[in-house]
This record gives sequence, C-alpha cells and structure tokens, in this order.
Amino acid sequence: MAKNETPSYEQAREELTEVVRRLETGGLTLEQSIELWERGEKLAAICEEWLQGARVKLAAAMARRAEPTQQDDDRPF
Repeated sequence: MAKNETPSYEQAREELTEVVRRLETGGLTLEQSIELWERGEKLAAICEEWLQGARVKLAAAMARRAEPTQQDDDRPF
C-alpha cells in the first residue's frame, strides 16, 4: 500500500489490533509507545470514517426502501 493510500476498513482494523497488542505487551521505549499510540489514533479515525460512510449508505438504502413506489400509488385498492 502506498504511503498516502487509505487502507480498507479491514486493513486498518487489523493493523489497529496489532498496535493495541504491541502496546499491551509492553517492553517498548516511551518513544516507541508514543509512536504506536499515534498510529493507533490514526487507524481508529480511519475505521470510524469507514463506519460512518457505511452508516450513511445504509440509511440511504433504508430510506429508498421505505419510500412508496409508483406502482404502490397506482393500486386501486
């Protein structure tokens, strides 16, 4: 993946899981821990953006589904 390329949700989640695991394991210098924490924050934000986009798409799909169709309006009964 290129440096400026945004990872997929799954890639970001997987890397975030690894970051958390490394932080929980310990044995890192303060500098390494801060660097990992910052990377984790970025990955969490990427995941949140993906999830928010999915929520918007789902809401739009549900709204379209709830709209009456032209056929429904033309029914005599």
